[in-house]
Amino acid sequence: MSRLADWQQIDEAARWHDILHSLPAAHPLQSWVWGAFKSRWGWSMKALALPGAEGHAAAALVLRRQLPGLPFSFLYVPKGPLFAYEDEALRERVLDDLQALARQERAIFVKIDPDVVRSCGLEPEQPDPVGAAWLRSLQARGWRFSTDQVQFRNTVLLDLEQSEESLLAAMKSKTRYNIRLAARKEVEVRQVGPEAFPAIVEMYATTAERNEFGIRPPAYYLDAWQSLFDAGMAQPFLAEYRGTPLAAVIVVYFGRLALYMYGASNELERNRMPTYLVQWEAIRWAKAQGCRVYDFWGAPDEFVESDSLWGVWRFKSGFEGEVVRHIGAWDYPARPFWYWLFNVALPRYRRLLRSRNRDRAGSG
Repeated sequence: MSRLADWQQIDEAARWHDILHSLPAAHPLQSWVWGAFKSRWGWSMKALALPGAEGHAAAALVLRRQLPGLPFSFLYVPKGPLFAYEDEALRERVLDDLQALARQERAIFVKIDPDVVRSCGLEPEQPDPVGAAWLRSLQARGWRFSTDQVQFRNTVLLDLEQSEESLLAAMKSKTRYNIRLAARKEVEVRQVGPEAFPAIVEMYATTAERNEFGIRPPAYYLDAWQSLFDAGMAQPFLAEYRGTPLAAVIVVYFGRLALYMYGASNELERNRMPTYLVQWEAIRWAKAQGCRVYDFWGAPDEFVESDSLWGVWRFKSGFEGEVVRHIGAWDYPARPFWYWLFNVALPRYRRLLRSRNRDRAGSG
């Protein structure tokens, strides 16, 4: 049964971050900074915390988006909710309350994508019993595996509690060679600030075109990076050759987690392997800051060459982190008809229109 009144709405960034840091699996996409940034891009935010016996038991930064011309919205809890995921009673309580919140907010659905581990390792996979319990609960409650996986479902995690020597020794020989090659070929990596963001966003557009993935307008990234940097949650790195930018990494960090959230490179001097050296320097920096985990932020859904992330995976795999598969994003359809219309019928209709437009263009 829902007890939404027990949840506290937090209205101060510092207090919210204190609550997040007191919980397991605190994530930067649950931060006040991220919520405030998204609020400038069509969302509203609500920071909710559930008191526990000591401190707070759970937290959820809930983003709400109003549907134009309709009395409905949809809700999204990016990389949340946050609590001890192995606590089954608390899980059921939190899911109850999120379902009730969706009804209260006149939402068509609520989407969650907590970092609940489904399995670890590439081959063979090692199933996680906590993830299995979550999947059984979500399915029994009528939640649906989302057709819109906003964040990466799988990732690669590097244990930073090893020494630098151990990290290097564990890498694939080609990766270790490329790191040293870049240094020999006069690639220099330095920490930079917002003055480098315009150059990085240009490289990011080049990277997107080369790897065939969609990106948002430059202003979106400039806003995100500036917000995270100003909050002390992001550090950009730039790899250069004789003063010319070649590649960049922006590390987003929160608590003990460092996230390789943005990486970019252009077409210049690629034989100097700048992406390897800038990645290694970012890892070294994260370790020096006391981060325990370096999250490479994304791996293929299926580890086959036809997956769109296969090329990215080949690069990341050289650092020999651990493959971690999460349960992914799940939707609770509070209004089933509207959910079907929004997630099934309308996308099909848009695909049909695009197909007809291509046919007409071809026949002209």
